Amino acid sequence: MDGAGLPETRSTCPYCGVGCGVLLRADGNGGLDVRGDPDHPANFGRLCSKGSALGQTVGLEQRLLAPRIDGAEADWDAALDLVANTFKATIAEHGPDSVAFYVSGQLLTEDYYVANKLMKGFIGSANIDTNSRLCMASSVAGHKRAFGTDTVPGTYDDIDEADLVVLVGSNLAWCHPVLFQRLLAARQSRGTKIVVIDPRRTASCADADLHLPLAPGSDVALFNGLLAQIADRGAVDADYASHLNGLDDAIATARADDATITGLDPADLCAFYDLWIGTQRVVTIYSQGVNQSTSGTDKVNAILNCHLATGRIGTTGCGPFSVTGQPNAMGGREVGGLANMLACHLDLENADHRAAVRTFWGATAMPSRQGLKAVDMFRAVADGRIKALWIIHTNPAVSMPDADAVRDAIANCPFTVVSDITAQTDTARLADVLLPATAWAEKDGTVTNSDRTITRQRSVLPAPGRARPDWDILAEVGRRMGFARAFDYANPAEIFREHATLSGIAAGFGRDFDISALSGISDTDYAQFQPARWPVTQERQGGRFFADGAFFHPDGKARLIAVTAKALASVATADAPFVLNTGRLRDQWHTMTRTALSPRLSGHLPEPFVDIHPDDAQTLQIATADLVRLTNVHGQAILRARISKDVQKGQLFAPIHWTGETARCARIDALVAPATDPISGQPESKAGTVAAARFAAAWYGFAVSRSDMALDCDYWAKARMPRGFRAELAGTNVIDDWEAEARRIFSAPTATAACVIDTARGSARIVLRDGNQIIAALYVARTPIAVMRDYLTTLPGTDAVDALTGRVPAAIPNPGPTLCSCFGVGINTIVTAIESEGLMSVDQIGAALGAGTNCGSCRPEIADLLARVRVKEAAE
Repeated sequence: MDGAGLPETRSTCPYCGVGCGVLLRADGNGGLDVRGDPDHPANFGRLCSKGSALGQTVGLEQRLLAPRIDGAEADWDAALDLVANTFKATIAEHGPDSVAFYVSGQLLTEDYYVANKLMKGFIGSANIDTNSRLCMASSVAGHKRAFGTDTVPGTYDDIDEADLVVLVGSNLAWCHPVLFQRLLAARQSRGTKIVVIDPRRTASCADADLHLPLAPGSDVALFNGLLAQIADRGAVDADYASHLNGLDDAIATARADDATITGLDPADLCAFYDLWIGTQRVVTIYSQGVNQSTSGTDKVNAILNCHLATGRIGTTGCGPFSVTGQPNAMGGREVGGLANMLACHLDLENADHRAAVRTFWGATAMPSRQGLKAVDMFRAVADGRIKALWIIHTNPAVSMPDADAVRDAIANCPFTVVSDITAQTDTARLADVLLPATAWAEKDGTVTNSDRTITRQRSVLPAPGRARPDWDILAEVGRRMGFARAFDYANPAEIFREHATLSGIAAGFGRDFDISALSGISDTDYAQFQPARWPVTQERQGGRFFADGAFFHPDGKARLIAVTAKALASVATADAPFVLNTGRLRDQWHTMTRTALSPRLSGHLPEPFVDIHPDDAQTLQIATADLVRLTNVHGQAILRARISKDVQKGQLFAPIHWTGETARCARIDALVAPATDPISGQPESKAGTVAAARFAAAWYGFAVSRSDMALDCDYWAKARMPRGFRAELAGTNVIDDWEAEARRIFSAPTATAACVIDTARGSARIVLRDGNQIIAALYVARTPIAVMRDYLTTLPGTDAVDALTGRVPAAIPNPGPTLCSCFGVGINTIVTAIESEGLMSVDQIGAALGAGTNCGSCRPEIADLLARVRVKEAAE
């Protein structure tokens, strides 16, 4: 069936916190066409490479379609009875704090609300936390210390109107590409200056006026230096200062701090201070490089102090701005999804707030103290304090710090429930009960993005098999636990109305989050709901906070927090001399449960890697394409070496995305220590310490296959390609019969084989066919294998006669590795166009090939490639 005649449905992208609007059209065959919504205020039609490829991620190939108990398919009644009865029995025997929920920013607000209500209002524990603890908990804590509530002061429009945008620990170009395009548009239209503060040179630096590669963890010292300069130069806003407490103490502490620990050139420091102080419209955008730290909350407050002291907050083009990494991290904060919060930004440890929520919910139990935050929660699982655990839409066996210990804790928990869309995650494989939940394009509810805009997420595909919405699963468990009246919901609109009503009660306590004007929204109006930024009251909708100097502390004033730079939790030693920075890639997201399904997204960087400075590589005798083993007391990883000056000497960078499903030994959070910020509970994921050494493999291989592979060697990493799978391999063992090994890997015992095997040189090339069609190929050598990978990925299913060579025939164009994922443009295609057409700029390349003209996140790489070609031409 052709879907061209079907209507488009407005919904929201399920990736980062930008909250881009999307227009979805089912194709009638289970697939989906996706384009950006030109009317959505977050993106105005733009999508990044991940959003553009959403249609490739909705198939049912890996879907969990029915409940499973101990690995065997079960019906919903049996599964839900087991969950409800086991949680009830555990609570009866060991108390409410013996159970826990670990949830996710993948939940819609309505799902989140029901989970929080069930745990805090009826189970009677605050042991519900979320993977947002790993994302923005430090920002929440910093906001509350400064403002009295977790309030994002500004909006995305401020990026459009700023004269200076400072990116602190934020690779906006790759992690929030649509916002970065707005920033570049502002740069073009109004000359907005850009400063990037990051130990690593990232894609965001390509368009920056200044890059400050500060020492890891030294952000507080940098912004204390700025605050001291603000005071010394008379730049404190005297009128606005009347709305502030703690200004003098914060300035005195800042003056006593030592900005030299940043390791920055004094001239660069001075240039930054001159630019920040001398520009009225300043937006400071910060993300995980600030939040993921044992001093993350202090870093946030050091930034907020500077904006408060100058009054640059809440007005057009001004303010501090936390950008989040998940589509509904903000919605989770609104409903109290963290272990130390109540719904609607109320305080769990405030007796009046508790009483109000308890009365509103008709709650049977309400904890008086905060629950266990993520890292402590899994410690409690490990030591037996938590005996029943429900994990929803997240993969902590990969994403938590000290991931090996977390994996073991989950495996040994007496009862673990996992709700997810697939059974093929590291965490799902550990569950006693698996519950099939609806996926993004099947879900119905709301999400809130990083600038407080609430948007409807609408279902456009039917729920497959026996999958059910998360709110429905949670509510049914609540009913079966004996709380039928409190969880008698018919649809998400009913939950939303309840949430909105509670927000009005919270507003009565002076809270910021108030959407009470929506408390009477009809089902029809909910179905047609258009994006709206909170607050949404009878008096006000949206806008900015704090320009009037009115804050949410009891005295109505903001608080500047006196903070001092602290040492990193991990200190480099002879046994672990390298500082390891972890982070995201342009085309992947979290643990790749969704993005790994897209061949287009896997084409850019298909293999886990570690960036290492050339001097360190030389010392360790590591060459480009070698494998590197990283180790510390927590775990290990084996990754492909990328030698790069983007990282400083003594520092390494590795991406977070690979799992046990996609690589043998690349779960990078296994190396991250479980050290946390004492206020926010957020782990220090950016500055662990590791040892690094070349992995001495006896052989290396590359494989392509029409179907999945049975991989069993010291190192492997696989990725999707348009016609199957590709994999990198390496091993220390000796393989005596490579043809037999190839047949085992590809499960092809009877396929016709063409082989070129040179035992003396340790090389083998094996192509397996079914009739004339290639079904798989394996290439092996004693050194990192040199074949034309991007050509070989096109061969399965074809009758190519020259596959044994591993090279592109002269008559066939070779596009090379993918650089632009949005349009599938390869490096060789771009180089050929530069050389043959005389292209001189990134814009000309975009006009000729389309590369870089969608989300724009590949533009820095195109610029680097263009520069390399021009240098080569000049040398010739």
